[in-house]
Amino acid sequence: MEKATLNIDEEWAKAKKPFRFFGPCSAESLIQLKETAAGIAKYYPETIFRAGVWKPRTRPNSFEGVGEEALEWLKEIKQEFGFKIAIEVANAQHLEKALEAGIDLLWIGARTTVNPFSVQAIADGLKGVDIPVFVKNPINPDLSLWMGALERINKAGISQLGAIHRGFHLSDNGPYRNYPYWSLAVQLKAEFPNLPIVCDASHISGKPSLIPQVSQKAYDLDMDGIMIETHHNPTAALSDKEQQLTPEQLHDVLTKLIRKKKSSPNKEFKNQLEILRTKIDKVDDDLMDLIAVRMNIAKQIGVYKKNNKVTILQIERWKQIMERVLKNGKALDLGEEFINAIYNAIHEESIRKQTQVQNGDSENP
Repeated sequence: MEKATLNIDEEWAKAKKPFRFFGPCSAESLIQLKETAAGIAKYYPETIFRAGVWKPRTRPNSFEGVGEEALEWLKEIKQEFGFKIAIEVANAQHLEKALEAGIDLLWIGARTTVNPFSVQAIADGLKGVDIPVFVKNPINPDLSLWMGALERINKAGISQLGAIHRGFHLSDNGPYRNYPYWSLAVQLKAEFPNLPIVCDASHISGKPSLIPQVSQKAYDLDMDGIMIETHHNPTAALSDKEQQLTPEQLHDVLTKLIRKKKSSPNKEFKNQLEILRTKIDKVDDDLMDLIAVRMNIAKQIGVYKKNNKVTILQIERWKQIMERVLKNGKALDLGEEFINAIYNAIHEESIRKQTQVQNGDSENP
């Protein structure tokens, strides 16, 4: 498969860093927007003011946004405070209304990203339009869907393009509202190095206490900006009241974040870093060799199982392996989640190898 590429306006991406999207989950009233905007402007006058106009909710009886009327309110916010305005669009009709209202930036939400038909309809409406567009990750951890949505928007002629990492909904999200799955965002950055990626700390965290930690992690991974839902009175918010900060709380979080350098001009640092990276490369090579040896043994086991008409999956044996590696791994200060992820992947590949043998695709171990 041909490697995917995106045509990104590099001058735009560099000039705007770091991107700061602050504002309420939903536009509820003109008074609410003005009070929130005034609080944010006190600390961050160059904010990209975000607000939900149409709110696709899981249940139909919850607040789903004011709709078009909110676009008129946002015009007033832009005029009074000088903010750039950003909203979510979920279909071609939303896009048309947003463009008519002079909205400055758009984002495509997680529920829309999962549907290529919806993304393509928005992309078709963007042809000939010059406006920045950010694409949130899909609800589930599917890198191809995320990349595909970005490619569709880019092919429509949008070169002021960015991504928003808002976490993923898993069966177990731990303490988060949406599990961060940082490695997927890192993979996206590896695929598209020039693509700005903003972290939606509010949707990952789901509660104010986690926002500082998530925001710092985003900065540590050299993400290009932050999105934090901000409301002048979160307890009265009509949507996502549990995760919104006041402007004062927002300022407290941001003043404590540490933005680290990408590198250091120190020659000794660079030399030592190169030595350590060389060691990492050697260990990686050894790991690949050992995994290949393990898979070859798995194929041999597959031959014996086939010859003796034994099933591939031996659940008791798998339990024994996991008990042993978890015990050893913990003793070596390795995280349980990490060990599970590694060995589930190894087990899946072992099953695939043995299935090949059972099907006659690989008779020789």
